[in-house]
Amino acid sequence: MSDTTRIAFIGLGNMGGPMAANLHKAGFAVTAFDLSADAVAKVQAQGVAVAASARAAVEGAAVVISMLPASRHVEALYLGEQGLLAKLAAGALVIDCSTIAPASAQKVAQAAAARGVAMIDAPVSGGTAGAAAGTLTFIVGGEAEALERARPALQAMGKNIFHMGAAGAGQVAKLCNNMALGVIMAVTGEAIALGVAHGLDAKTLSQMMAVSTSRSWATEVCNPWPGVLENAPASRGYSGGFGNDLMLKDLGLAVEAAMGIGATVPLGELARNLYAMNKRAGRGALDFSSVVRLFADG
Repeated sequence: MSDTTRIAFIGLGNMGGPMAANLHKAGFAVTAFDLSADAVAKVQAQGVAVAASARAAVEGAAVVISMLPASRHVEALYLGEQGLLAKLAAGALVIDCSTIAPASAQKVAQAAAARGVAMIDAPVSGGTAGAAAGTLTFIVGGEAEALERARPALQAMGKNIFHMGAAGAGQVAKLCNNMALGVIMAVTGEAIALGVAHGLDAKTLSQMMAVSTSRSWATEVCNPWPGVLENAPASRGYSGGFGNDLMLKDLGLAVEAAMGIGATVPLGELARNLYAMNKRAGRGALDFSSVVRLFADG
């Protein structure tokens, strides 16, 4: 893949929009599409070419990258007579960066292979800040040869690439990561709320935790307590960032993946219930760090 390779980018939300923009900045010929007119307008303002539909976007594209909310959206985009796989030429490459069920990733990869199209599942970690800065981590499942073809595009959007195994392996690894993140964020918020209830200053407590044994991304980068970190979603009303509903979805997928092989994930199930409670409290669209309000407001 050269920097003149034509790339179709489908899905321009908080993550996909900046990713498409970074590909454009790197010199790739990107044509993008999203159902949201506002999302399309944002990337268009940054010089990215846009199309009227997903099928129009992939016209003549050698590579298709998708960043969609859930398994059903990915399957609907690629499968069936109207799906993109039916339109792509043999030899094309599909890179799906969505976080979906491993079984869905395998289903689409098998359908792609049957049409002579290479596909990797490449969910990401790093949040909206990483997407904007081009420092994402890509967690990849699929054939090594397909990954090597995808590497130039991935390197334009991120700085870390991990090949986890065959099709679907990237999704399994991503769910493991997000399950741990969901648990860590919840318990970090619970601990800070406990300290504040005892009269401690949240910022000082967080600074201590960030250089002690409870150190984590939740204490240093996305602290859940308002005013502790200026650039964290908590300090802007929990806007932006990684939505509670998305964390709830990912934890549900992790629990399903565990059930599928008879594994036990008791903390993962508990965390899923906490984020479900946070959604019922009206914070589903807010950053997942808003789960701290369950403890602070209770």
